[in-house]
Amino acid sequence: MVLKDKVALVTGAGQGVGEGIARALHARGAQVVIAEYDTESGNRVAQALDNAVFQQVDIRDRAQVEDAVKQTISTFGHLDILVNNAYPTGTPPARLETREDEDFERALTGGFMAPWWAMKAAFESMQGRQWGRVINVCSLNGVNAHPYTVEYNSAKEALRALSRTAAREWAKHGICVNVICPAARTPAYDRFERYTPENAALMLKQNPMGRMGDPEADIGGVVAFLASDDARYVTGNTLFADGGSHINGVNWEPPVA
Repeated sequence: MVLKDKVALVTGAGQGVGEGIARALHARGAQVVIAEYDTESGNRVAQALDNAVFQQVDIRDRAQVEDAVKQTISTFGHLDILVNNAYPTGTPPARLETREDEDFERALTGGFMAPWWAMKAAFESMQGRQWGRVINVCSLNGVNAHPYTVEYNSAKEALRALSRTAAREWAKHGICVNVICPAARTPAYDRFERYTPENAALMLKQNPMGRMGDPEADIGGVVAFLASDDARYVTGNTLFADGGSHINGVNWEPPVA
């Protein structure tokens, strides 16, 4: 129960990596707020975890993001752990030259601005207690500049830069800010596997461990470490929980028109 008496807010916790993280934090004693856009999945996860709270949040709406943080602090008195995992889906892979400004605006709003809004809203509570953990979920797609997801890559790399800067400036307040780049079997990965099985098989072959991670056991555990007192001297890092895929890279190249 290393996170007993800690309050955590996890965005996009209704499925996939976010759900795995929420379950891992809860298993270690944290009070978890499930911040999720989809009501059905958000309620499902909250009901499965004793005392977890569901709050519907559209991360593209600044007021809703800030309200999720404020409601968490109002309900529990403080916010200790912020996990920015949610990302606005719906933009299919496409060539760089076909992208429109709207693609970048959507990606940057949900993938960069939303985490920033949440971090800023959480800062006062964390500063007041001189203890805080921010874990931002980024991607090997951005680190390795995988093709056909330029808007996603850009948002995630901007978030990594924000995370390092926040780590630098907020360290004096006892706030650690880190990034995790996961590779996990999620509903999104399952769709990718169905859409392009050859590419998915090649990626698994290039993964040193030969498998996609489990959202709770392989990803959630790493986040739980970063959220604990054991990580009090760890900040500004990017941790790759990807079975070693980042070492030599993987050939992520879905077909596009």
